Amino acid sequence: MRVIAGSARRTQLKTVEGLSTRPTTDRIKETLFNMIAPYLYDCMFLDLFAGSGAIGIEALSRGAMEAVFVEQDRKAMSCVKENLKRTHLEARALTMTMDVMTALYKLEGEKQFDYIFMDPPYGKEWEKKVLTYLAGSDLIADKGVVIVEASLETDLEYVGDLGYDILKTKVYKTNKHVFLTPSGRKEIC
Repeated sequence: MRVIAGSARRTQLKTVEGLSTRPTTDRIKETLFNMIAPYLYDCMFLDLFAGSGAIGIEALSRGAMEAVFVEQDRKAMSCVKENLKRTHLEARALTMTMDVMTALYKLEGEKQFDYIFMDPPYGKEWEKKVLTYLAGSDLIADKGVVIVEASLETDLEYVGDLGYDILKTKVYKTNKHVFLTPSGRKEIC
């Protein structure tokens, strides 16, 4: 796994050993960032369920102003911190070693994010918990986008009831990215 583009291009990233995380492959990461790259410069990026930190690091490498990494597993967070040092991007990063819901609560009123990316454990309905919280939150910036990486089987049809529009769904062989924005907004990649 490596950084695809930007200031840390080609830097090899450490991954978490074992099966506790599912790193996003370079190919899927490249497709994702090709879609959002024009909007990343000077943005605020939130990487929930960060794993190795590869997604938030890619955003920083491509010009994001700041990235916040939330990961409750201490081994995974150690990996995130090591990868931030390898890429020399730690000055623009904030790491939070805690569960996602606690982190969202702590960030409330402190920051707003242009992109909120989440890749939660599959089959545990974390997407729904986080999206429900964010629907009543000020964490999403005026033109902010939430990107959910989910299994192909994950049903997100309920998001309209929470006040989101699905702007785009990109389906891969094993998973998908769903781009959401609060209802009524139409600007996206």
